[in-house]
Amino acid sequence: MISVVIPAHNESAVIARALTAMTSGADKDELDVVVVCNGCSDSTASIARDFGPPVRVIETEIASKSNALNLGDQAVCTYPRIYADADVVVPLQTIRALASCLRQGDILAVAPMALLDLSGCSRFVRAYYNIRSHLPSSVEGIGGSGVYALSESGRRRFGEFPNVVADDGYVRIQFTPKERETLTCVSSTVFAPRKISNLIEIRTRAYYGSLELGRMFPGLWRNRGESNHKALVGLLSRPSLWTKLLIYYYVNLAARSRARRRSRERSFLWERDNTSRQVAT
Repeated sequence: MISVVIPAHNESAVIARALTAMTSGADKDELDVVVVCNGCSDSTASIARDFGPPVRVIETEIASKSNALNLGDQAVCTYPRIYADADVVVPLQTIRALASCLRQGDILAVAPMALLDLSGCSRFVRAYYNIRSHLPSSVEGIGGSGVYALSESGRRRFGEFPNVVADDGYVRIQFTPKERETLTCVSSTVFAPRKISNLIEIRTRAYYGSLELGRMFPGLWRNRGESNHKALVGLLSRPSLWTKLLIYYYVNLAARSRARRRSRERSFLWERDNTSRQVAT
């Protein structure tokens, strides 16, 4: 049986979309899906409960993703174990592929490619992600796809999830590049923010999370992966991309500045984009 842990904070708009993709066509006793509703004030829990088996629901008043991940871990007992954000779409075939990869034993942590949904996004957001598609970070699944999976040996690499912003980044740096893999044959769908202001908000969270991990776990930080710097320098030789590069640099410089200020002040504010959670009806 494959265990799936989904932390969810006020995700009533998208939780059904996520659970439908995961469970449709699943064999009996193939999945154990635990939705951990943390600090929810909406109908996330009731929507998830309506799915019935293989979906279970845990509720906590504490609005904390790390606490939700730990509660989910305590509720499941099988491996491979998959951790997925509630606002991404992870098809059953992707879950099966991740589990199959881990069962071979050579890889301890695995994630799919991120398939970016840019529907309704402004041209500035599209320009940003066009540049990103040329960079090494675009093919890093653990930290880009909204889902990652661990074998039993991989999960034993660390204890409880610490109270950090970037749980996926924390998981990634537990493993060397040879111990983790991104499967290019399957994907999860990640929904991009519609406006550049929302994009800056989520990039601020990403940079804050990186600063936090580098400060708290300097020894592990060397496992973070390849830098984008060399690839960005290479793109400067292509005049057709200069306008998009300006937008890319603007977003990241603004986000870095905000993240550094908040890191100095230890005043983290969880940046959440609600525009990407608007599901078409």
